[in-house]
Amino acid sequence: MLDYVGLEADLGEEERLIRDAAREFVDERVRPDIGDHFQAGTFPTDLIEEMGEMGFYAPNLDGYGLPNVSETAYGILMQELEACDSGLRSMASVQGALVMYPIHAYGSDEQKERWLPALGQGEAVGCFGLTEPDHGSDPAGMETTARKEGDAYVLDGSKTWITNAPIADVAVVWARDESGAGSVDGEDGAGADEAPVRGFLVETDRDGVTTNEIGDKLSLRASITGEISLQGARVPEENVLPGVSGMKGPLSCLTQARYGIAWGAVGAARDCFEQAREYALDRDQFGGPIARFQLQQEKLAEMATQITTAQLLAYRLAELKERGDLTPQHVSMAKRNNVRTARDQSRVAREMLGGNGITTDYSPMRHMANMETVYTYEGTHDIHTLVLGEDLTGIAAYE
Repeated sequence: MLDYVGLEADLGEEERLIRDAAREFVDERVRPDIGDHFQAGTFPTDLIEEMGEMGFYAPNLDGYGLPNVSETAYGILMQELEACDSGLRSMASVQGALVMYPIHAYGSDEQKERWLPALGQGEAVGCFGLTEPDHGSDPAGMETTARKEGDAYVLDGSKTWITNAPIADVAVVWARDESGAGSVDGEDGAGADEAPVRGFLVETDRDGVTTNEIGDKLSLRASITGEISLQGARVPEENVLPGVSGMKGPLSCLTQARYGIAWGAVGAARDCFEQAREYALDRDQFGGPIARFQLQQEKLAEMATQITTAQLLAYRLAELKERGDLTPQHVSMAKRNNVRTARDQSRVAREMLGGNGITTDYSPMRHMANMETVYTYEGTHDIHTLVLGEDLTGIAAYE
């Protein structure tokens, strides 16, 4: 595997074990059929519990049977899963960073006891409801509301582009609490008189909750995507996440998930490189392997350079995260750069494969299609550009 500057030489025993276990799982259990799943638009749901048994969900958290591995180990896991397919990494990333993390960070003891062991083992599936039909890049404009009625809340609204919604047992839904006071520090992106954003654990079998699947996707096909419709959905007060109010809640979850994406994109790019290099060495034209041509070598050299740069950024993020110095802006830079790298290099790899590269026998075009989703979700490339621009200049271009 491409590791041009020997970053893996410094891995500890735990990190090597996780890398090797993930690679073996991917090669034996997922990779042989992932092209078929992509064509069919399905996810291998029979592997959800097996992934839990292997500790693939939120392994960097502690307690409740969770492994509490290093941030580097977690990143390497995301890398190895996405080297197979972005849908596989998305399953682990949503379950861990977007569902288990907010329960772990902001939930009550009862919520943690109820959900974290089951989600960690893959016995339950979760999803994260933030994006709405009219509010994507500006989530603070959300229209989903929660209205207090006695000892319960009644939720109304809709969420869309929700990974795992159709198969989820519980949804972490973010809504404006119409019974609450406005956020003092303005982190809701709203005035002090507007309803604050709160997180609600909504079991998907409750009356008033429907989760329809979104079909006809041309990207991230080996992943289940859906909508959450809330029409007078009544949830008890104890389902509210008590530890957070305001946009800090969902945005902190996205920082965790984007960290995993920055690592995962490296895996997808690396897989494209390996397929292209192997093909170039094996494919004979004009009396020898095409790898002998300067044009092909230039492509491989540039791919290796860009992927290595992305690897270095991911490893540095892990160091910053371990010591508590990681900022959302750091993550924006890495997500922006590494996904762009994977998007660009997957196209170059497909080009090197010629006509054969448009089939599911080879991974680059599948990665290339998936990267259109990854480039867009959890903060578009342009939005992360503006996040960095604001941090560098002190001027928010989106206001």
